[in-house]
Amino acid sequence: MLAGREIERWALRVPAHATSDLTGVTVDEVVSRGKHILHRIDGRTLHTHLKMEGTWHVYPRGTRWKKPAHTARAIIETANHTTVGFDLAMVELISRGDEESIVGHLGPDLLGADWSADTAVANLEAAPDRPTAIALLDQRNLAGLGNEYVAELCFLRGIRPDSPIAQTATRELVRLAHRLITANRDRVSRTTTGDTRRGRRVWVYGRAGQPCLRCGTLIERGRLGPTATQERVTFWCPRCQS
Repeated sequence: MLAGREIERWALRVPAHATSDLTGVTVDEVVSRGKHILHRIDGRTLHTHLKMEGTWHVYPRGTRWKKPAHTARAIIETANHTTVGFDLAMVELISRGDEESIVGHLGPDLLGADWSADTAVANLEAAPDRPTAIALLDQRNLAGLGNEYVAELCFLRGIRPDSPIAQTATRELVRLAHRLITANRDRVSRTTTGDTRRGRRVWVYGRAGQPCLRCGTLIERGRLGPTATQERVTFWCPRCQS
């Protein structure tokens, strides 16, 4: 969408880079490494990190934005499109040569050119006793999965989030992760059920106390993590994921 296009509007709404101006410069490419988004532009890189709330939207130029303008932290506009980064956790303009120091530790990206299922499987199986959800969330193993995807993947494979990764069919889990995230790549509202209707787009994530869409058992909620400060909320069906 942006690659090969000249920038006609550039705005970074963060103090450190508010005065930067790349209008008139051509975008080389935009790549993702997990939740790190890298806009490569003439020897520089706009590095943004999504964390939990961040998102990039692409609009035909002149189209009304779907999120409040005051939450926009980065705006890049070309002749035909406007891309807007909302609620970004990090926005920085760096030399392209510094990218490795930021994303070099990450595993293969599910949507990236470096994707390697073999590497992802080997990374996951290197620590066989780790809970499956924690292993999948570790971006050093494979990059691109957030809490929602992990909870849904565990449901779809019929495994509890706290089950050791060694007890899962790791390669099938990785294959499903790639298929699921690829299918949602261009959707405005992601779905893991195939149903985009309100209340039916996910199987378990965020549905604690509600009936499982498959068996009717009430969805449970818990927390997983190596330490209290690193705990993540997870969801599962006690029947479908026994």
